[in-house]
Amino acid sequence: MLSLSDEQAAAIRAHGEADYPYECCGLLLGAFDADGRKTTREVFPISNAREESAKRNRFLITPQELMRGERYARSQGLDVIGFYHSHPDHPAVPSSYDLDHALPVYSYVIVSVTQGKAGDLLAWEMEADRSRFNPEPLAKG
Repeated sequence: MLSLSDEQAAAIRAHGEADYPYECCGLLLGAFDADGRKTTREVFPISNAREESAKRNRFLITPQELMRGERYARSQGLDVIGFYHSHPDHPAVPSSYDLDHALPVYSYVIVSVTQGKAGDLLAWEMEADRSRFNPEPLAKG
């Protein structure tokens, strides 16, 4: 289960709308709780580094940006617990590309942005064998 506050969800939606028609992306910073729950404390927006021609349906977080986010998280006593991105004019469902580039353990939040307006925001977690994503319950955090 992933906890995400209304304010954090609103920030992800706003980022998706601001970057439309391109995919937005960022980190979920928080804690892996002893009971298996992931608690989001902060969202950390990152600029999509994908080349202009591919930004509409792909995002890229460079190693340098990931390290910047990890350093910031550590300075705040937090961990990277997941990632978020938008799907412009597509459902908030992971693509096969998302599956190929994801890692188990982390949460993946996807927001659908249709004609510039954010809609569904769903959380996903990958099977340990990397075979598929399963819906991850979202709790108010």
